[in-house]
Amino acid sequence: MDTKKLDKKWWKKEVGYQIYPRSFYDSNNDGIGDLNGITEKLDYLKNLGITLIWVCPIFKSPMDDNGYDISDYYDVNPEFGTKEDLERLISEAEKRGIKIILDLVINHTSDEHEWFLEALKNPESKYRNYYIFKRGKNGLPPTNWRSHFGGSVWEKVEGETDENGNEMYYLHLFTKKQPDLNWENPEVREELYKMVNYWLEKGIAGFRVDAINSIKKDKDYVDLPVDGADGLAHNIKYTLNQPGIEEFLGELAEKIFKKYNCMTVAETPLLEYERYNDFIGENGFFSMIFDFSYSDLDMAKEGFYYSVQDVKVRELRNKIFESQLTQQKYGWGAPFLENHDLPRSLNKFFGEKANETNAKLLGNVFFFLRGTPFIYQGQEIGMDNFVRNDISEFDDIASKDQYQRALGEGFSPKEALYFVNKRSRDNSRTPFQWNSTKNAGFSKDENVKAWIELTGSHEKVNAESQISNEDSIFAHYKKMIELRQNGKYSDCLISGEFIPVELKNDKIIAYIRKYENQNILCINNFSDKKQQVELSEIAKSISEKEIKLADILINNYENIVNFDSFKETMAQFGLEIMDKEEYTSLIISQSIEEGKDGFKKEFNEQREIVKLIHDVRADKPSFRPEIECSDLERVLCVRAKLNNTRISRQQGCFLLYGLDKNKLQPAKVPEEWQQKIDGKKIIVKNKAKIMEELKSFGISTQTLFPELEKQTIEIMERYKS
Repeated sequence: MDTKKLDKKWWKKEVGYQIYPRSFYDSNNDGIGDLNGITEKLDYLKNLGITLIWVCPIFKSPMDDNGYDISDYYDVNPEFGTKEDLERLISEAEKRGIKIILDLVINHTSDEHEWFLEALKNPESKYRNYYIFKRGKNGLPPTNWRSHFGGSVWEKVEGETDENGNEMYYLHLFTKKQPDLNWENPEVREELYKMVNYWLEKGIAGFRVDAINSIKKDKDYVDLPVDGADGLAHNIKYTLNQPGIEEFLGELAEKIFKKYNCMTVAETPLLEYERYNDFIGENGFFSMIFDFSYSDLDMAKEGFYYSVQDVKVRELRNKIFESQLTQQKYGWGAPFLENHDLPRSLNKFFGEKANETNAKLLGNVFFFLRGTPFIYQGQEIGMDNFVRNDISEFDDIASKDQYQRALGEGFSPKEALYFVNKRSRDNSRTPFQWNSTKNAGFSKDENVKAWIELTGSHEKVNAESQISNEDSIFAHYKKMIELRQNGKYSDCLISGEFIPVELKNDKIIAYIRKYENQNILCINNFSDKKQQVELSEIAKSISEKEIKLADILINNYENIVNFDSFKETMAQFGLEIMDKEEYTSLIISQSIEEGKDGFKKEFNEQREIVKLIHDVRADKPSFRPEIECSDLERVLCVRAKLNNTRISRQQGCFLLYGLDKNKLQPAKVPEEWQQKIDGKKIIVKNKAKIMEELKSFGISTQTLFPELEKQTIEIMERYKS
């Protein structure tokens, strides 16, 4: 495929589908999925509406980390097939209007790669500098950093001890069989660019770029505070998103990616939003990135399964909104629910009682966000997590490590197994459930045992039973794709602005997609109870007086053909419809806790407020949130993120009061506006007169307070009382 001839940002119009090749379809009855298996199922993906496939690593590998440990970048792992099989897949996909992108793993190689073997064999060879080797100190590794899969990031090199008894080590952020490449070496970078160029010439459309924000390490290599019973420390402070990484990524983009006009989607966990412009801006390093800010909400502590927790809808909503607004400001994103490193979304968000309606709801929430959507294999039929009875039943190296880590922290074997079952990567790596036969149709011979156990749900959850069922999860996903790609609202759903709908109700996630004269409202009830909201409340999000409901484009309930049936059905399934004045409203509301103390508690617990106060106090420890008359003489100008309509119209700047005992420039308040009461100055100028003066400059209440006017009045009334 010649991507050079495509529109510069062709990838915005695609619908992505991630395939974990080991678990998709076994074409040769060896119990392992393969490239020919993907080719055989292209018509299934075409029927669904997929236009882009991301194939997880298929390169030659000892499979210590299921292909993310590459021993030869230029060859296909025999268990997946041959280079000819890959070329056939690319060709057959193109015939069906489907593009192929591959997984690009360039932070590390396998310890069986010829470069690393030579580096171990000959310390004086140039390949020693292809990786990161360091001397230990005082009988210990160079640092106390923990690898992502447990144990030290440093592996001892046998037989290399200096005269002082200090041993030689190599760095591996992941398994000990995945030594990290030394990106500081220009020769390493050129070797990698050569390889990337090779595969682009083969006709692939681009890459998902693995662990790319780990390629730069802090050069001081110092210890971190211990954070676990193993005596080690999480390493990301010195190995993730390090200053100077822009030089490497800019070079990669200029020399390869932009040259081919290829699509690149980067894995960049914990990347600060302030740096997004460099990564996905008009001249960014990548086409888009995966934002993981909302994907790990089920872990209270980053990187620790034993901190597993329920996901709060309010927190999920806030994370989605923040992510969307940031990506919209700087560039383009890639919304997703699941991938090969996460448990199934159905169980993560709805627990063991998850059902088809829940699966459709999650699809609605994520698929219509701004960006190129990615569906993970099995998500479109509602595949779920499994329960294993013993740690020996797990294949995933991370799951085994997390089990041992939980035991080390004092948890019982039963508790540790519970954590791993909830969070294991194996949950998403079980064989795709094609039908209800003995092995779920994963292999042509149903008696062939798959490389990993099935979930056990394939008798009820499988593709064959859903393809012809108009009310199935598969059919719902097909409708969503058709609506985005080929409907009269395609421009809106692809290119439209994302507008968050800030509701008081914590059970609702709602947003608007707006393009020219089109407005699409997406509203989702995460509760199994009836909820209420006024459409007038939603109207504020787009600075309108009211919203009139028109077409029901898609829903996750059966037999809704018009608005009347919509009202009737919603009454049964959790949303109350009421007629009000001249338009019909979808009512969803939750009363705020009564009283001043209740209001202050509700107000101060908002995530945005908590973050603002935290950030201000970090810079000004004496800050206090109470506003008093005397605070008018101490004013701080704050530049906030442009993440709501009011702040956007005020260009992100506002005055923050409440700074005690700080020598700051006093606010310049005209004398005629002031009056002294008990020795304290207060503003007394008539508000109506002020607003009249502002109107002469084209400033009105609507432009100043587009979505917060009524809320402000309510706040003041509560304080008065």
